[in-house]
Amino acid sequence: MFQNKAIVFLYAVSPVHMGAGSATGLIDNPIQRERHTHHPSFAGSGIKGALRHGWNALGGDTSIIEALFGPESGSDTLHAGAVSFGDAQLLAFPVRSLKNGYVYATCPQAIARAQRLLTLCGYAVQWPVLGVTAQHCMLANPELLSDNKLHLEAFEYTAQMSEELARLSTSLADLALPKDTAYDYFREKLKKDLVVLSDTDFAYFVENATLVEPHVRIDDKTGAADDGGLFYTENLPPESLLIAPVMAGPSRSQGLQMTAQEAMAKVANILGNEQGQLLQLGGDATTGRGLVLARLHWNL
Repeated sequence: MFQNKAIVFLYAVSPVHMGAGSATGLIDNPIQRERHTHHPSFAGSGIKGALRHGWNALGGDTSIIEALFGPESGSDTLHAGAVSFGDAQLLAFPVRSLKNGYVYATCPQAIARAQRLLTLCGYAVQWPVLGVTAQHCMLANPELLSDNKLHLEAFEYTAQMSEELARLSTSLADLALPKDTAYDYFREKLKKDLVVLSDTDFAYFVENATLVEPHVRIDDKTGAADDGGLFYTENLPPESLLIAPVMAGPSRSQGLQMTAQEAMAKVANILGNEQGQLLQLGGDATTGRGLVLARLHWNL
């Protein structure tokens, strides 16, 4: 039974490819998505594996890796780790805008799910319930409007100004992004340019506005493109924001005993500092993919 709970925000600094395996559609290498919403997601096992892989480089104590994350596959010992990561849910998604470059789009469903996770993990945020219908949006920054309309990609939305949204976006930006000069621009933009779309309109963008890149496989002998070697890889775009629960229980390792609070403290020491922690998630690390800023909040 998990006795300690925390929340971690994951902010994409580069494109991220958390692969879902092969597919039968137009995209050969799609990203992970939830079955019921089809929103992009990060599997908790992938987040946990990335933290374990980089534990030493991040300054963690290597002697407690097995107690925290469990033994390596094929080990003589068999036990679960003290720390578990839940799947990360999408909270905000960057969408190209006619004004200000892009906006952080979200929807009532994503906000409600994030608020539920925060409450379950000890952070009872007072976010308003925002209702938005199709082809309408809610925003707090009038600079985003053109002729009193919001234009995202090729779509036009009837806009409604909201002071409640301004309070929500300020709370979210302060939780998700560190108070560091390198993130000042993005923290302030998240506060100003968060836009609430309907659940249906948001689902369209997260399905159709991801980053899809063509790749060509080169034949080693000829140095030319391999016949049939063209394939397409999908990435979650930079500036995407996700949220995931982190849970801890007492260690099950016979060699090292650790309480749930001690186990969570070890993880919080790495991910819970004010500047956050840069992780590499998913594939294509050699091409700069998968850079994600993690910021953990643990309510002792």
